[in-house]
Amino acid sequence: MIQRLLAGRAGYFLGAFGSFGLVPLAIFIQVTYNLEPCPLCISQRIVYLTLALLFLIAGIHNPGLLGRRIYGGLHFIAAATGMGIAIRHVWIQAHADEVMAECGAGIGYLFEHFPLRRALELVFKGTGDCAVIDWTFYGITFPQLSFIAFTMLGAYSLALALLIKSK
Repeated sequence: MIQRLLAGRAGYFLGAFGSFGLVPLAIFIQVTYNLEPCPLCISQRIVYLTLALLFLIAGIHNPGLLGRRIYGGLHFIAAATGMGIAIRHVWIQAHADEVMAECGAGIGYLFEHFPLRRALELVFKGTGDCAVIDWTFYGITFPQLSFIAFTMLGAYSLALALLIKSK
């Protein structure tokens, strides 16, 4: 039943909806609890949107077996990128004393005052802002939840590519 439901375009559109839906959820939590996203949080949102776009393109294309595997690889690479950013964020929060003690520059400042390559290096390095744990859900931090979501999306993309037979 599930295999039939996820075959073809529906599986890709579900992936796009899930990936995209995480961004408004994060923004809702941000606004509700008056949180300021750090550079790594914003980077994770960009990866969610990229993943959603890749799922949407695959859904519109509705590829055959080879295309499903290629899209699956692209989806998994995007999800793995998100996992990497999230795990880096978790590490920074776990080692806050080893990272900058004070808050670093905001993402807007970085891109306005540094060349693109240097700004991206600083964003992925993380700042003191990234070390702050200002919201949890049953003791799980935002980057930990994000890691779980990226892992699930990566597994979902592999299932679509390898396990779900196209219609």
